[in-house]
Amino acid sequence: MAKVGIVYKVYPKDDMLESVVKNIKEKLSPAGLQTEDIAFGIQIVKAFFTFDDSEKSSSEIEESLKKLEGVSEVEVEQESLI
Repeated sequence: MAKVGIVYKVYPKDDMLESVVKNIKEKLSPAGLQTEDIAFGIQIVKAFFTFDDSEKSSSEIEESLKKLEGVSEVEVEQESLI
């Protein structure tokens, strides 16, 4: 059974960065989480998840991220078997 590692870029709505970070930690339990400045004072959240390939799909996690309060957009930055 293969393990998958995936990094998502999560774009918060205006002034919702702290709330988005808190919601991701509490509701989705990522393996890693960090914020990153991208331009003109805009910050994003990078969330790293690992899971067994047979248990979940990356689209399930992506949909869960999109449903969190304060999330504007989600995109996959990197996905790989680990």
